[in-house]
Amino acid sequence: MPLAAGRGELSTTLIDALVHQPGAVTLPAGRSLTEADPYGDDLQLALFLCYELHYQGFSGVDDAWEWDPDLLRVRQALERRFLDALRSEATAHHDPEDALAGLLVEPADGTGVSHHLRDDGELWQMREYIAHRSLYQLKEADPHVWVIPRLRGRAKAAMAAVEYDEFGAGRGERVHAELFADLMVDLALDPTYNHYLDATSARMLAVVNMMSLLGLRRSLRGALVGHFATVEITSSPASDRLAQALRRMGAGEAAVFFYTEHVEADAVHEQVVRHEVVGDLLKREPALAADVAFGIDATVFLEDRFAEEVLGAWRDGRSSLRVPL
Repeated sequence: MPLAAGRGELSTTLIDALVHQPGAVTLPAGRSLTEADPYGDDLQLALFLCYELHYQGFSGVDDAWEWDPDLLRVRQALERRFLDALRSEATAHHDPEDALAGLLVEPADGTGVSHHLRDDGELWQMREYIAHRSLYQLKEADPHVWVIPRLRGRAKAAMAAVEYDEFGAGRGERVHAELFADLMVDLALDPTYNHYLDATSARMLAVVNMMSLLGLRRSLRGALVGHFATVEITSSPASDRLAQALRRMGAGEAAVFFYTEHVEADAVHEQVVRHEVVGDLLKREPALAADVAFGIDATVFLEDRFAEEVLGAWRDGRSSLRVPL
């Protein structure tokens, strides 16, 4: 995957550094790190680039950058800005049950992106939504695997069982990331990994970056579990709406199948994650309750911001992408 285009001083300096050998160039420092907008394009792209070194990497970028201590210090400063902002602005609950309560009942008058696409959306809007989501879906479940070594007993076994399903239950063609690539082809989108990175907004980058931030830090294992529970609880009804939308738009079988697959699978996963992963984790480590609640709240907060941006653009007749399809 080639590097993205910079979106400001911070990300441009980082990109310029990554094409050289570690230690040979100056990395971002000073005010560009400490005063960057925690939700802005510049910081979120820089953080995404740091995290991507732990996934598939970039063409022309030395693998040694992944564990370069100077780059890790830069990433830590970016994470601190982002995490501090989330703790300040997203935290709404300290009890996981209270945080989950609002997610367990589907509102009769929902106004989210999947509701719009089901009821009134057009094909060009669906294609934009899929392009946004591709930054995560083409590595679906990868950020969550990191939490498995940090769990024990029933919670570990249950989390591994859910991930086994996400990775195709032993069948390569059923890996969910591969099914999403098939969906993209069906909608005449490019399924190349991170192809739409330059087009995707900072708000979607923040959604994906939070997963990596929580997954890579053992100290945030509770928040990662809370995040994952939120994803599984909200996935099944949203997937059903998106499957209905795709059928109404005349999409092909592969596009519809990705979401119908998630309707049933995630309804089961929701129960497993809530009762066996979250439940057993808090039984063993009750002090993590506030972290689990934070993971739930932060996920809802960032998803709501993304939905607000996308729906606002569509209401104005504009593309929600930085680079329209």
